[in-house]
This record gives sequence, structure tokens and C-alpha cells, in this order.
Amino acid sequence: MKISNPCVVGLTWTLCDAQGEVLDETQDPIEFLVGGSDLLAKLEAALQGLGSGDKVLVRLEPEEAFGEYDEQLVFLEARSLFPKDLEVGMTIEGQALPSGCNPDAPSDVLFTVSDLYPEHVVLDGNHPLAGMALQIELGVQLVRQAKPEEVEKGSAGQGFFRVEPSSRLDD
Repeated sequence: MKISNPCVVGLTWTLCDAQGEVLDETQDPIEFLVGGSDLLAKLEAALQGLGSGDKVLVRLEPEEAFGEYDEQLVFLEARSLFPKDLEVGMTIEGQALPSGCNPDAPSDVLFTVSDLYPEHVVLDGNHPLAGMALQIELGVQLVRQAKPEEVEKGSAGQGFFRVEPSSRLDD
């Protein structure tokens, strides 16, 4: 079976920055829905017509991947507003930010705790790969028909490098 919309593909990859430094790699295939919301548009286009065993190298500019870095999405907040067990790397949904945080912080953004100081927390609403040119080698391990529920949902359950919340700040 060749890749066409809609179908599910099992992919492995090596993701590198523009200088060739490996940022992420997987040997075990992860399934994505082609024709849904799982893959970046340029990756989906590059996969069309390929089959199991094929590989493709795709170069992505920031606007084709995770966007340009936006300094307006970085917020310095009082450390006292957050739980004591907060750690660098944790993610927090904008709508779950504690009362007292900057009201300009968008509620539809996922923030990553990028720095912790005794008096302040730095929250970054940019995707960790924002502003980066990337290259990715995709290996097609399987191609199958999409199940009706996957097509209806628009996903096989995985988003391409989607950042998921790790904390809801329930304290």
C-alpha cells in the first residue's frame, strides 16, 4: 500500500538541527494519521506515494515546522505563585496558570518552565523547537488503512512532536 490520504503510517526518524546535530531519534515506529492533524504539512506532502521500507529526507524552515521564536510568549512570574515541587522542563497549560500571573499570558498556550530562580519563574510559551531550521529523515515502517474512528478524530493518537502538559498545578 502506498501513502495517500487518509491512511496511517508507522514512522521512525532522525531529527537534526541545521548543523546536523541529532535532536531526537526513534527506532521503534510511531503511528500517525496522514490526512489529519498528526503531521506537519511539509512532512505529510513528502510522504505521499511512499511505501513501507522507503525513506525520505525533509528540510524544514522554522515557519514550516514550529514557527519563529516569539519573545512575547516569555513571561517572568513570581516564584511564590507556584508549587514548591515545580521543576525546569515542566509544562503548564495557559488556562491552568495560578491566579496572579500576568493577565497577558495567553490561556490557549502550553508553557514550559525554562528557568527557576529563588524569586521568579520563567515561562516560555514557544514550542521547544521554535525558531529552528530542522532536517528529518523519516523511515516508513508500515502503511495501513485508517480506521473510521481515526479519520473522525483526525489523529492516530500522536501529534508530531506535540508537547503535552506535565502539570496542572493542582496545589
